[in-house]
Amino acid sequence: MENTTLDPDLLLLEGLKVTPHSSVPAFILLLLIYVFVMLSNVSLVTIIALQRSLHQPMFLLFCSMGANDVLGASTIIPPMLSTVFTPTAQRYIRYSSCVLQAFFAHFHASVIHTVLMIMAFDRYVAVCKPLHYATIMTSRMVVKLSVWAWAVCLLLVLVLVGLSVRLSRCRAVVLNPFCDNPSLFKLSCDSILVNNIYGLAYTVVLLGSSLGSITLTYLRIAIVCLTNRSRTNSTRALQTCSTHLVLYIITFLSGALIIVLHRFPELSDQRKMASILFHVIPPAMNAVIYGLQIKAVRQKIFILFTKNTMADMKG
Repeated sequence: MENTTLDPDLLLLEGLKVTPHSSVPAFILLLLIYVFVMLSNVSLVTIIALQRSLHQPMFLLFCSMGANDVLGASTIIPPMLSTVFTPTAQRYIRYSSCVLQAFFAHFHASVIHTVLMIMAFDRYVAVCKPLHYATIMTSRMVVKLSVWAWAVCLLLVLVLVGLSVRLSRCRAVVLNPFCDNPSLFKLSCDSILVNNIYGLAYTVVLLGSSLGSITLTYLRIAIVCLTNRSRTNSTRALQTCSTHLVLYIITFLSGALIIVLHRFPELSDQRKMASILFHVIPPAMNAVIYGLQIKAVRQKIFILFTKNTMADMKG
C-alpha cells in the first residue's frame, strides 16, 4: 500500500484481508451474521418494549444491551462488507468517517462493560436482598443507571479519540480492518505519550472496575447460594446468573486478548481477527443467551408466532 493519497482527507484502509477465492464466502458469512445480529436484537428489544409484563429491570437492561449491540455491529460490519470486493489500492475512507467509526467502536466496547456491571448489580440485589429488590431495582433506577453507564462511556471515549484527533497526520494508511483509536494516532509522527498514558488509564479503569465489581458480586452471590438451605432457590439463582457470567467472561477475555496482541507487532494478523470477532461474536450471542434462554421471552415469542400462524391459516 502506498502511504499517500490524492486527497489529504482520504485515508487508505486495509479492510478485510481476503483472497479472491475466499471473498464471496467471507462476504456471505459476514452478511448472515449481521442480519442475524440485527434481527435477533431488534426483535428482542421490540418484544420487551411492546409487552408491558416484560417492563422489568433485567429486561430493560436487555434492551440497553441489544441497542448497543445493534450500534456496534452496524459500526463495523457494513463498512467491512463494502471493502470485500473493492481492490486493496482503492479502499479509501474519509478521515472524518474514520474518526466516527473509531469513536463508535470504542463506545460500543465500553458500554458492554458498564451495562454488564449493572446486570451484575441487579443479580446481586435479586439473590442477596430479595425482599428489597422491588424497592431498590425500580424501573426508574434502571433507567438512571443505564443513562449513567452510557454517559460515562461517552465522556471517556470522547477524550480517548479527541487526544488522537488533535495530532497532526503524516501518514495516510490505516493498517486495520476498520478504524479504531490506535489506527488514528498511528497516522501521526508526533509524540503519542499522552495518548498511551490516557489509553492505559482508560483500559485499567474500565476493565479493572468491571472485573473487580463482577468478581466481588459473584463471590457474594456464590456465598449466599452455598449457605442457602433451599437447594431449589440456589439452583434457580445460579442458573439465572450463569448466562450473564458466561457472556462477561467471553467479552472480557476477547477484549483482553486484543490488548495483549497489541504488544506483539508480529501477531498483527491475529490481533486484527480478534478485534473483528470482538465486535461480531458477543452481539450475535447476546440475544440468544439473554433472550431465547429466558422463559418469559420465549413464551412471548411463541405466542407471537402462534398468533401469526393462526392468522395465516384463517386467511
